[in-house]
Amino acid sequence: MTASLRTGHVGINVTDLDRSVAFYRDVLGLEELGGSKPGTAPERRAARLGKKGELLVTIWQQAAGAHERDRAGLHHLAFEVDTVEEVREAEWALKERGATFEYDGVVPHGEGQDSGGIFFVDPDGTRLEVFTRSGVAAEGGHAPHADAPTCGFF
Repeated sequence: MTASLRTGHVGINVTDLDRSVAFYRDVLGLEELGGSKPGTAPERRAARLGKKGELLVTIWQQAAGAHERDRAGLHHLAFEVDTVEEVREAEWALKERGATFEYDGVVPHGEGQDSGGIFFVDPDGTRLEVFTRSGVAAEGGHAPHADAPTCGFF
C-alpha cells in the first residue's frame, strides 16, 4: 500500500465554465491557477482552481445537465476552514449570490459534536460543504438528523 496517498484534487463536470469559475472564485475564494488555452473548443474547456498555488479543484465544461443526486458518483465535496467565523463568511457570500442551502445556518455534523458547517449546492447542483473542526457547539444549533451524520443525507 502507498503510505503517502492523499487526495490531490477533485474534478467536477459543469455546464458553464465561466459561471462555475466565478462561483468558486467569488464564493469560496479560490484562485484560478490555469486552464484552457484561448481558442479551445467549448466542449473541451477546463479551469484549475486552488489556494496559495495549491490545486484543489479542476472544473470541466463537459456536462449536459445538472448533477443528479440519485446517480452513483461524487456525494459531496467538503472544504475545511479554521474557524466558525470563516464558515459564516462563506455563508454570507453564498446568500448574496442566492445559493440554495440544505439547512438553515451553521449546523453540527452530529448532535453534540463541535464540528460542523454549511451545506449547499453549486450552480450545477453539486453538493458542497464548508466546515470547521471546532467551535460549532457554541453556536447552539442542533444536528438536522439525530440518527445520521449531517453531511451524509443532504
